[in-house]
Amino acid sequence: MREVAFIKQNKEKWLSFETAIFNNDFKDPDELASQYIHLINDLSYAQTYYPKSKVITYLNQLAAKAFQKIYKTKREDTNRIVEFWKTEVPLIVYEYRKYIYLAFAIFTLFTAIGAISAANDGEFVRSILGDQYVDMTLENIENGNPVAVYKSGSNWGSFIGITINNLRVGIISFVLGVFGGLGTVWVLFKNCIMLGSFQYFFYEKEVFWESVRGIWIHGSMEIFAIVIEAGAGLILGASILFPGTHSRFTSFKQGAKTGVKILISTFPFTFFAGFLEGFITRYSQEMPKFLSVGIILITLGAISYYYLIYPFLVRKRIQNQMLTFSPVLA
Repeated sequence: MREVAFIKQNKEKWLSFETAIFNNDFKDPDELASQYIHLINDLSYAQTYYPKSKVITYLNQLAAKAFQKIYKTKREDTNRIVEFWKTEVPLIVYEYRKYIYLAFAIFTLFTAIGAISAANDGEFVRSILGDQYVDMTLENIENGNPVAVYKSGSNWGSFIGITINNLRVGIISFVLGVFGGLGTVWVLFKNCIMLGSFQYFFYEKEVFWESVRGIWIHGSMEIFAIVIEAGAGLILGASILFPGTHSRFTSFKQGAKTGVKILISTFPFTFFAGFLEGFITRYSQEMPKFLSVGIILITLGAISYYYLIYPFLVRKRIQNQMLTFSPVLA
C-alpha cells in the first residue's frame, strides 16, 4: 500500500483516537487498550514500510500519550497528590519543554536588556525602581548592608505578604497567556527589566556579591518559579494560536488544563521562597559565606533538577515500560 493511501485510510481513526485521549473521552479502559493495540499495529506497519515518513513520529507521540493514559488509569496504591508531582507534572514538562526553554530565553534576553539599559543610562534604575527605593538602598550600602531592606517588617508578615505577591504574579503571568502569550511576555518583561537593572545597580556600587548572597537565597526559587509560570502562560497562548488538528476551543481547553498543572506545580517552590525571604534572607549578611552560598546552590539545584533534569528521567522510565509493553516503540 502506498503511504498516501495508508494515511488516508487511517487518518480519521487516528484523529478520533487523539481527540478521545485529549478529552478523556474513554469511559471503558478496555476500549482504550483495544484502540492502543490498533495504533501500535499501525505504527509497526509504518516503521516497516515507510521508515523515513513523518507519520512515524506522529504515531509514536500519539502512542506515548495513550500509554500515559493507560498508565494513569491503572489501580495504584500511590497517593494521587504524590503521583501528580512525581510523574504527571514531569511528563507534562517533558512534553512541553520547548515552551519552558523559550521562557528561559526570553528571561535571559529581557534581564540583559535591563542590565545594559542601566549601564548606559544613569537615571534608568531610578525610573524603574523609584527614587525612594534607590535612595534607601544607597543608604544601606553606605551602612555596610546592601540588602538591609529585607530586614524590614516581621518574619511572618514578610513571609505571608511576599508569598501572596509572588503567587499573584505567577497566576497573572499564566492567565494573560490567553492573549496569544503576549500578556505573559509583558509580565516577564517588566520583572526581568527590574531584575537586570537592580542587579547592575549593585554591580555599579561594587557590592554585587554582597547582594547576590542576600537576594538569591530566596531569589533562586522565586525567579525560577516565575519563569516556569511564564512557560505555562506560553503554552496557553500557543494552544490558541496553533490548535493543530483540534478545534481552537478544544486546543484551548487542553492548553489551559496543561498550563494550570504546571502553574500549580510551582506553588510549593513559591511558598518555600517566601519562607526563605521572610525568615532567612534578613540574616544573610551575618551568616557565614559558605552557608548563604550553600543555601543558594541547594535551592537552585533542587528546582533546576525538578524542571530540567527529572522530567527526562521520568520519561525514560515510562519509555522503558512502553518498550516492555510493546517492543515496536523504539
